[in-house]
Amino acid sequence: MRPDYRKAMLESEITKLVTQALREAKDPRLKDALITISRCELSKDKKFADLYVSVMGDREERAKIVEHLNKIKGYFRTYLANNLDLYSAPQVKFKEDPGIEASVRIQELLNKIKEEK
Repeated sequence: MRPDYRKAMLESEITKLVTQALREAKDPRLKDALITISRCELSKDKKFADLYVSVMGDREERAKIVEHLNKIKGYFRTYLANNLDLYSAPQVKFKEDPGIEASVRIQELLNKIKEEK
């Protein structure tokens, strides 16, 4: 199996497992928020995983959720260790994904241009 293919498969599996862990979490802050793991970037040595999170809400609320996820990242690493077949589970770091917000802004600008014509 080619290494880049294996890395892509692991990134996909990590995204799926962290999404499951979010659903199973008993933390009330996570239950109330609409959180989506948009993508995962795994380092070449597979020791670090950057997870990009998109959260519905205002900027302050998104920052609080991402900060809280980084505080409880040990829960997600343990979940990955129990469900992944790797020698060691990657260290997880959550980052805010600006992609969805940017695409909404672009769509608004396109609609505005369309209305002006």
